[in-house]
Amino acid sequence: MKKYSIILFVFLMFSGSLCSAQTAQATIIEDFKASTVNQPGQEYPQVNSQGYARFQIKAPDAKSVVVSLGLGGAKGGTELSKGENGFWTGTTAGPMDEGFHYYHVTVDGGVFNDPGALNFYGSTRWESGIEIPAHDQDFYALKNVPHGHVQQILFPSKSTNTSRRAYVYTPPSYSKEQSKRFPVLYLQHGWGEDETAWSNQGRVNLIMDNLIAEGKIKPFIIVMTYGMTNEIKWGGIASFKIEPFQTVLVDELIPYVDANFRTLANQPNRAMAGLSMGGMETHTITLNKPDVFSQFALLSGGIYTPEEIKDKSKVKLIFISCGSRENPDRVQTAVKGLKEAGFNAVSYVSDQTAHEFQTWRRSIKELAPLLFKD
Repeated sequence: MKKYSIILFVFLMFSGSLCSAQTAQATIIEDFKASTVNQPGQEYPQVNSQGYARFQIKAPDAKSVVVSLGLGGAKGGTELSKGENGFWTGTTAGPMDEGFHYYHVTVDGGVFNDPGALNFYGSTRWESGIEIPAHDQDFYALKNVPHGHVQQILFPSKSTNTSRRAYVYTPPSYSKEQSKRFPVLYLQHGWGEDETAWSNQGRVNLIMDNLIAEGKIKPFIIVMTYGMTNEIKWGGIASFKIEPFQTVLVDELIPYVDANFRTLANQPNRAMAGLSMGGMETHTITLNKPDVFSQFALLSGGIYTPEEIKDKSKVKLIFISCGSRENPDRVQTAVKGLKEAGFNAVSYVSDQTAHEFQTWRRSIKELAPLLFKD
């Protein structure tokens, strides 16, 4: 990605931007409730109305138990204290950012998942997850509205000599309107995540269902696949090459989706977007393949410049977003330059968020109504 250091890119994703966001308050309100992404029947972890998180781990023989909040946390994590019956309990030093966070538990130097929490693939492993209630969480809430379907597909990949997996969201009307064809958004995850991230952590299917029910968007299909063609270990992102994944996406996945789903199989009705590393992939592939995608979106994933785009007539929309704690000036300046050059460009800055899923959930909510407009 031009003008966007991959080292900085990874640093932002796994830095304290996912950690406790505010100064500890003098009084903690004791209205803690189980996190909405706990294992069934598990009381801990808990969150309160202020955004504090409380953890309880049973480890009777342990000498130290520390919870890492978003691969960091205040002062490197939340240290738990041992109580009766071998339970270790502790509360974050301050309230956390609203939205979803990965975390894990370190017991005497060993890294484990919290047995009370559901697991989510991030940080190149299955991590525990916690949801801090957000003031605007209604747009991704599970509501009594018609729901689309998220289904797993396995598509053949000659270039990698295997079958690869993708998840496909089809809107509620897909199964009812048998003669109708739909536009497609190819949506990529970030570094250390996989094709499950956007529906599990991002709740993109619920965001779509709610926007469709409110009449705010034109229904479309979303395809989410794994953005790696080889297993790059931690610290090796600089060795990632886009060409093998570009082959998988453009030459194998897209033809499979067009052959097996009722798509509008042309460039004007095909978009690509990605968060973080997925933005890097989106940026490169959309520039390399101008006849494949007409609408581009980078979510905390760099910028476009007018000089990079050879044929302005092929581009219907450029959307660039980030959190207010990232680099909003760069995003807004880039979009201003694109507009001055005659592009249909839109910027969005998520208030009081950083390199995290609340930024990207909000970004999708803003992006979706702009896609595939006649």
